[in-house]
Amino acid sequence: MPPELTELLEYFEPFSMLRRDLRGAATLLTPGVNVLALNAAYLPAGGEALLPLLGAWQREHGTPPLVASVTALPGEDVGGVRVGTYVPQPEPGVIVVEQVSRLGVAAWAGVLAEAHGTPAWAGALASHFGTRLEGMRGAALLMAYAGGEAIGALLWRSAGQGGAAHLWGTLDPAADAPLLNMAAELGGGRLRASLPDTSPLTVTDEAVVVFTRPAGQAGPALD
Repeated sequence: MPPELTELLEYFEPFSMLRRDLRGAATLLTPGVNVLALNAAYLPAGGEALLPLLGAWQREHGTPPLVASVTALPGEDVGGVRVGTYVPQPEPGVIVVEQVSRLGVAAWAGVLAEAHGTPAWAGALASHFGTRLEGMRGAALLMAYAGGEAIGALLWRSAGQGGAAHLWGTLDPAADAPLLNMAAELGGGRLRASLPDTSPLTVTDEAVVVFTRPAGQAGPALD
């Protein structure tokens, strides 16, 4: 499997409800949560022949077929991220970023859900991640504020010699760099991150991961 997909799997698997492996592909399933990476089949290189089997299993479990890959697949592109190493960047200094207690997971989930345009999912995200984070070491919730108003949320996890931030979102692009800069500090200056297509920031060693609903395997939207 491409290293970028393995990296995302390692980050998200502790928050999934079920993992299934099939001929080099791995599928995460998390009913009731609309995070794409928690409900996707991660496709190995040259694994297009597995798509019908993976899709059938996802439909059987009530999840619309969704595939994460590093190559374009025929079907509906539902989002892509640029995975790489984030280098801390200059910021204006008007955004405040803080690590928040896990008791604040509801507020954190509310900002995250709104940042991704799915505010109705805030309660489900808070419940799910609150349970999964209990007793978990090497994880931290970060929130960004402007004028006392929460405008960004990020889930940091320790990884290797630094940390990773593959789940985050902001209500204002001005909060992107401050939020990721703080995440980099938690890992001693090294951060692996996923940037959405719309982010003005950059990562080094960039690789694109695309989430696709394969052609001919339509299903209800995750959000």
